[in-house]
Amino acid sequence: MTEHFNDLTPGQCERLALLLEEMGEAQQIIGKILRHGYNSEHPDGGPTNRRLLEKEIGDVIAAVDMLVKADDLDDDRIQDCRFKKHKTVKPYLHHQEPTSVDLGRGDDRPRPAADE
Repeated sequence: MTEHFNDLTPGQCERLALLLEEMGEAQQIIGKILRHGYNSEHPDGGPTNRRLLEKEIGDVIAAVDMLVKADDLDDDRIQDCRFKKHKTVKPYLHHQEPTSVDLGRGDDRPRPAADE
């Protein structure tokens, strides 16, 4: 098999393409929510924007799961970054209740540092 310049296998490319696609779909729904609200739905009917966003976020998480299961990404590092973000984003949020940002790890498992 010919190596590609980015050293990605076809499987890695496919998983990244899926993640990119799912993230784009989530962005599209977020745009609709910002314009029309969570409870708005298509004029012809269907689920609300809130339900659509829940679906798309689930699809993003599924794509991330595939990357983790294939050892493309490390779940412990992802979780460390997630919890670090909860701490570092606080000064930049102006309309959030403290409890909506103050999430604990949820377990006591030791994890490698995210910057390793």
